[in-house]
Amino acid sequence: MITLLINNPLLLLFLVSAIGYVLGRVQIGGVSLGVAAVLFVGLAFGALDPNLKLPETVYQLGLVLFVYTIGLSGGPGFFASLQRKGLRDNLLVLGVLLLATALTVAVHLAIGASAPITAGVFAGSLTNTPALASVIEQLKRNAGDELSDAVLTGPVVGYSVTYPMGVLGVIMAISFFQRLWRVDYAAEARSSPDLSLGVENLVNRTVRVTHPEMDGRNLGELVRTNGWDVVFSRLQHDGHMSIATSDAYLRLNDLVSVIGTPEEVERVVAALGEPAPEPLELDRHTLDFRRVFVSNPEVAGKRLRDLDLPRTQGAIITRLRRGDADILPHGDTVLELGDRVRVVTRRENLDNVSKYFGDSYRRLSEIDVVSLGLGMAIGLLVGMIPFPLPGGGTFTLGFAGGPLIVALILGWLERTGPIVWSLPYSANLTLRQVGLTLFLAGVGLRSGYSFVSTMAEGGGLAIFVAGALITAVSAVTLLFVGYRLLKIPMGLCVGLLAGMQTQPAVLAFASEQTRNDMPNIGYATVYPLATIAKIILAQALVALLR
Repeated sequence: MITLLINNPLLLLFLVSAIGYVLGRVQIGGVSLGVAAVLFVGLAFGALDPNLKLPETVYQLGLVLFVYTIGLSGGPGFFASLQRKGLRDNLLVLGVLLLATALTVAVHLAIGASAPITAGVFAGSLTNTPALASVIEQLKRNAGDELSDAVLTGPVVGYSVTYPMGVLGVIMAISFFQRLWRVDYAAEARSSPDLSLGVENLVNRTVRVTHPEMDGRNLGELVRTNGWDVVFSRLQHDGHMSIATSDAYLRLNDLVSVIGTPEEVERVVAALGEPAPEPLELDRHTLDFRRVFVSNPEVAGKRLRDLDLPRTQGAIITRLRRGDADILPHGDTVLELGDRVRVVTRRENLDNVSKYFGDSYRRLSEIDVVSLGLGMAIGLLVGMIPFPLPGGGTFTLGFAGGPLIVALILGWLERTGPIVWSLPYSANLTLRQVGLTLFLAGVGLRSGYSFVSTMAEGGGLAIFVAGALITAVSAVTLLFVGYRLLKIPMGLCVGLLAGMQTQPAVLAFASEQTRNDMPNIGYATVYPLATIAKIILAQALVALLR
């Protein structure tokens, strides 16, 4: 069997991936390793024979795909987070990461671990695969012609031993402090409406205008003056139905349909008049609605305000579904390939509007190879640029950092002329998952034999304790400083902690505890910076430690 797998690397890859995915779904105490289990299965297979490995290009390709797709999806949120309090949150996370780096140096001096193992401990205790990848790449580059599997062993040993506690330790910290401080997540959400995405439970209500002061008022002016976070879709005046655009004016006894969160809709209803017994959306004789896919590249990457749909298409968008979330659209909302939008227009115009957006599921499955290849090529070139370090050394962003930074910028730009940089939501997730699987399987297999040999020589317990210490100090510091000193809501703090760890499992646990959107906001705010910072700091550890 071993000979068969050695001679058939593709068979080996798919076998390791399949077993890893099965084990990754096993939950212990409500926590699972997820796709990271592929790494540990790879280590187990690689331990059987030193020749059980995949070609180097396999996991390099996986790494580039993984970080590039992360950057594309996180770019808009990252740059948006730098506004308002996002800068504060990112500085907090950066400060904690610098503390973790200093603690890693202290651990290095205390246990006498090698620089590669120390960098692996740093990456594993903070559960960051791109940081591990950047360290391996740096070691390979420095080794030159003397490259051997032993070169890869150090960081993988440190990462593998400390990774599980990097997940469990953070979850235990969240559980402990939310009980110690008696956190009421529901009360936090009610007192911090600006931190709610407001997209989980959209409702549609029809209101009759009965308040005299609303007679003759402009809808757009009312929204701006009162700060209503809603969308108006239909307006009925004297039995005539029309689209409720921002240019429309209200009259007494008009019926208007309002879409938004239940709380916001009730506020609008109270201001305009009273609820109407018959919803306008049930009358589809004149105006109708349809959900359509955004598959037209000419539309993707543009703001709704720039599309000016009421004037150009005689339609409005009342809801937008991206992934599993319903989003309330606004003028600044940028459409992405793969979005599903609910459009309201005249019945005879539905087909024209569908054609305008594309509405082709098949086209969404076809990736634009030109934009994908060009973006990753630029990222690889940026990754080759050497940056000087104190003492005469240099570091590069490499396969992990270069594509990530370029993808963040391209994801924020959305499009450049005719080139749409963003990928359809489903395609992005698929490529990301495939890329991460290729990387974890490749690194695990190449390091498995040396990993077991190294662990058999002792020192594993010291590495485990060191990683647990780094994880615990980092988690406690962020929660205490964020919640107790900076007065950041705990729901947002646990999201910042998940983002600092770049750990979806922690985010899932945090979301279960809060039952609101605050952890998602915190996670998206700091995830890109945390990833880039850990890549740079991990490489710096290898370069500076001896």
